Amino acid sequence: MRLMPAAYATPKTLGRNVRAHRKRLGWTQEGLGEEASLHRTQVGVIERGESNATLETLDKLASAFGIEVWSLLKR
Repeated sequence: MRLMPAAYATPKTLGRNVRAHRKRLGWTQEGLGEEASLHRTQVGVIERGESNATLETLDKLASAFGIEVWSLLKR
């Protein structure tokens, strides 16, 4: 069984990073959803690390935050 190298982000890592960026900007989940064209419940699912985000969703989140996608994936 091969395990993922530590350099790869997990859904939990992504969720922590999304939440940190959102809170830094003082946004609610609903506010981020509006900025990123996502439903607020989808933002919550991502922040809790309950699903894998698509590349399209990562791009929407990064654009809303004004950052590069890789910033959401770093550990």
